[in-house]
Amino acid sequence: MEGPQHVVVLGGTGFVGRHLVPRLSADGHRVTVIARRRDDGRHLILLPTVQVVEGDALDAAALAKLTRDATVVVNLIGILNERGRDTFERVHVDAARTVVDACARNGVARLLHMSAINADPAGPSRYLRSKGEAEAIVASSGLAWTIFRPSVMFGREDAFLNLFARLQKALPVVALAAPDARFAPVYVGDVAHAFASSLRGDATLRQRYELCGPDVYTLEALVRYVGKVTGHPRAVVRLSPALSKLQARALELLPGPLMSRDNLASMQRDAVCSGPFPPVFALEPARLEATAPAWLAPQSTHSRYDPLRAQRRS
Repeated sequence: MEGPQHVVVLGGTGFVGRHLVPRLSADGHRVTVIARRRDDGRHLILLPTVQVVEGDALDAAALAKLTRDATVVVNLIGILNERGRDTFERVHVDAARTVVDACARNGVARLLHMSAINADPAGPSRYLRSKGEAEAIVASSGLAWTIFRPSVMFGREDAFLNLFARLQKALPVVALAAPDARFAPVYVGDVAHAFASSLRGDATLRQRYELCGPDVYTLEALVRYVGKVTGHPRAVVRLSPALSKLQARALELLPGPLMSRDNLASMQRDAVCSGPFPPVFALEPARLEATAPAWLAPQSTHSRYDPLRAQRRS
């Protein structure tokens, strides 16, 4: 697929969307971001070729209308924890089916779908099972799809490294569940690069891509690294599997849970890739140590506009 497209982005006001939408705009595409509240996308409205439209991307009738003249749909919708009616089944599985149906109804052949490393209908957690079921719906759709399976993503606005930074600033000791869980964190800008690059030809059609950074860390190593960089190193108490489950169960009771038993179950599988960053995207992925200090270090400057300026890999 060559030339400018009309790209409709679902979940475009979130973490990945903040980096992807500016890249799509810089590539000359006309971009429509669908948001539940238009104010959620106010940081994108000033970008050339970008329009933020209020609508419910999980509503079949609304989505069919909002994608009527699209040539590409990008589905970034996802959750890490269930809350109320936003269950994994609804947000991942039902949404994938709704998106596929809307594309088929409107003749939108190209679909880019955000999944997750270890997505598997038989996975150890409801999160991974729902991601795997969503992949199956997309892969059997007959559309010109591309599926992306990133490891945990890091970046200035992430909910991963920044969580550990806040905890170590507030607490004298970190009681850590699943300290030996392994991750290959990938920079969110590199994930956005992969999505945007996949529209520059047909090589990525009907392909699944694992996206990881170049280095593998245990969860304990990541926590210790964040403490060192932020200037708030803390003692880490390694919890046993039984105590990890007990902690997760207790944390589920908090609003916006820091950890759930389902999160813990997902960490039974290492979030690492089977190979290097896909060469089709012609990118050397960013190293955590070369990138994270820009926002974690005490002397760093924090600007929510940085993603709009970061076109270094487009």
